[in-house]
Amino acid sequence: MRRGLISFLTCLVATAPLAAAAADALPAQSSSAAGVTVKATPRTLVGPLWEFELVFDTHTQDLKDDPAKSASLHAAGASAAPLAWQGDPPGGHHRKGVLRFKALTPTPAALELRLQRAGEPSPRVFRWKLK
Repeated sequence: MRRGLISFLTCLVATAPLAAAAADALPAQSSSAAGVTVKATPRTLVGPLWEFELVFDTHTQDLKDDPAKSASLHAAGASAAPLAWQGDPPGGHHRKGVLRFKALTPTPAALELRLQRAGEPSPRVFRWKLK
C-alpha cells in the first residue's frame, strides 16, 4: 500500500507543473448570444479541484443562471458536473464567480466547458487544448 501511495504522489508531483502551466497558458474565451456575454477563464487545473472563472455581462435582463446546475466539463468521452459555484448570487446585470470541478484524470489532451443557459437552444461551449 505504501509503495502505491509513493507512486501516486510521484506521478502527481511530476504532472503538477504540466497542469499548472497549462492553466496559466490557457486564454479566456467569450461567447455572446441573446444579449448576454459569458467569459470563461481556466484558473486552476492542478490538484484534486479544477477551477474556472465565469463572468456574465448583460444590459437587457436579470442574470438568474445557476452555473452549479447548468455547467458541465467534458473530455475524452467523460463528463463531470460542477462541485460548487462561489460567486455572485442570481440577479443583476453583472455576475462573476468561480466554478469548481473534480479534476479529470488522467489529464486529457483537451477539455470543453459547456454552459446551458435557460431559454437558449444550445449550450455555450468553451474549448481548450491542454497537450
